[in-house]
Amino acid sequence: MWFTLYYIVAIVIMVMHFTGLLARFNIEWLILVLAATVFPAVIYL
Repeated sequence: MWFTLYYIVAIVIMVMHFTGLLARFNIEWLILVLAATVFPAVIYL
């Protein structure tokens, strides 16, 4: 269930990034947070 919630949040953040909403509200750092959370999983696998 946590994976599903994580993927939904990640997809929403990516859509907001590509539509420019993150830049408009000055929260582009969410992309970096998303990348930092994915990085350990990639190393582990």
